[in-house]
Amino acid sequence: MTETLSVVIPAFNEANGIAGIIDRVLATRPALASVDAELELIVVDDGSRDGTAEVAAGYPEVRLVRHRTNHGYGAALKTGFARATGKWLGFLDADGTYPPEHFPALLQAARQRQADLVIGSRMAGSDSEMPATRRVGNLFFAMLVSLIGNRHISDSASGMRVIRREVLGRLYPLPGGLNFTPVMTTRAVHEDLCMVEVAIPYAERVGRSKLSIVGDGTRFLQSIIWTALGYNPVRLLGTIGVACVAVAVAVGLGLLVTRLRGITTFGAWGAMAVFAAQVLAVAGVTIFSLGAMFNYLVSLFYREPIRQGLFGKPIFDPPLDRQFGWFGLAAVLAGLCVGIVSASFGVRGWPVSRLWLYLLGSAMLILVGLQLIISWVVMRILEGLSQRQGQIATDLNGRLDDLMQGAVAREATEESAE
Repeated sequence: MTETLSVVIPAFNEANGIAGIIDRVLATRPALASVDAELELIVVDDGSRDGTAEVAAGYPEVRLVRHRTNHGYGAALKTGFARATGKWLGFLDADGTYPPEHFPALLQAARQRQADLVIGSRMAGSDSEMPATRRVGNLFFAMLVSLIGNRHISDSASGMRVIRREVLGRLYPLPGGLNFTPVMTTRAVHEDLCMVEVAIPYAERVGRSKLSIVGDGTRFLQSIIWTALGYNPVRLLGTIGVACVAVAVAVGLGLLVTRLRGITTFGAWGAMAVFAAQVLAVAGVTIFSLGAMFNYLVSLFYREPIRQGLFGKPIFDPPLDRQFGWFGLAAVLAGLCVGIVSASFGVRGWPVSRLWLYLLGSAMLILVGLQLIISWVVMRILEGLSQRQGQIATDLNGRLDDLMQGAVAREATEESAE
């Protein structure tokens, strides 16, 4: 059965190169036909002022859509998707950097591997003329998406893709700027879509690049982080929290060993280490618990199961956040014990120079313990709220089933009596 691949080309002031990329896309029709696909080509002129639209209008095979003013790369793609009729949606830039000749291969990969999204990866080994600064940036963003999504991605910002139309709603909302592609990748990872990467070559663009290394790079970073936080906050915040606590524990152990060796006074570096350990311990626990609580809020908002664990699945049973209650109680009790013992030694005449570190440790344990207990209480409340709708539906359905069964039984009894 022949399927349609709708290819969208967003174009803004690309009069010098738009004809070349249109010709190359149209030339893929025989190759697409060989894999039982036909082409629909849509060019979205995003408010160009250099004759781009006029060049595209000269092709009868092209559906031209025009924005009166410039709305942005992502906005142009979304306009094209809304006008497309194909089962499969593809897109690439108008600057000649991406090879449209690879669309048949991307479509075949989607079919053979039953993929929802196929990314033409510029970083997977094919020839690439990408500038070194952009290559480093793309490697960084791909590593970031892989880290916070717990799934390897080699090219998070590729501008050549094929998407199964029916999954597009799960990727929305998408931004209207150049950060469209990294946000799409981040959403696809967290929506558990089937993603495939196919290596493609990458060429030097025609004309001047519209990408700002600093400005758009910062926007990419912010978009990836905020999108990930909207799905699994504990993945990112929990990692930061664990790192802070780990550093605090290492510093605390070092200070304790130093104290046990008889060194009762510290210089400037020792005082800074004590301060850092206190701040990192409290901040780490606070950030981790905040991420865990956000996960419950996300679950409540989307009415989906609560995402657990830093690595995509829980490594503790029960999950770590369910153990915050007794963790916190243990920390408070330990802090009180250390504080009481230290105070008793102080009453017996120990100087403050020997006690201050233990008293600070006592205060830190109590504060951390209280934070854990409060977080545990809040998360149990949020968990109850997130499960409420499901419990209501179960109870109501069960009650209705009982009533229906009772009615049927009564009717059967009445009929037998007659």
